Amino acid sequence: MLKSKKIVKKKIKNVDFYKIFKPELTPKKMLELGVFGGSYFGNNIKEYPKYWFKKAKLSKNFDVNLNRFRIESGLSRKHWIEKGWIFKEDPLGWFQWYCRFSNGRRIPHIDEIQIKRWKNFRRHVLAIEKNCEKNDLQCRRRQRQAILQWAYNPFR
Repeated sequence: MLKSKKIVKKKIKNVDFYKIFKPELTPKKMLELGVFGGSYFGNNIKEYPKYWFKKAKLSKNFDVNLNRFRIESGLSRKHWIEKGWIFKEDPLGWFQWYCRFSNGRRIPHIDEIQIKRWKNFRRHVLAIEKNCEKNDLQCRRRQRQAILQWAYNPFR
């Protein structure tokens, strides 16, 4: 009897993590606004809908001027790997996971990790709201670029 209760709890937990995931921006909108210096995917965009890239800011090499806030924001890929944030299912990281998730792919154990990472990133949204005047887009530009790259609305 105890085992079945644990299974039920785990299922409820899995349902809960999907319920909390409410990104404010789609991958398409993020690409249009300018993320990752335009170079996140390199030339590997074939698996994603073509309409995502019609107005996307893309480059073969990182170009800070393609970022919405024209500032570099984020950690290196080497750092991501050292922290254990890169998984074989999505070797490019969180945004690749989000794009695939948006297209309907579900891998519950990976989804749970990535959704929790997304939720934990909200602390940066709260820091902007606490420390910046509303609509002062010059305030905390690096954090605004970062939250944009995590599908949060940076225009607060």
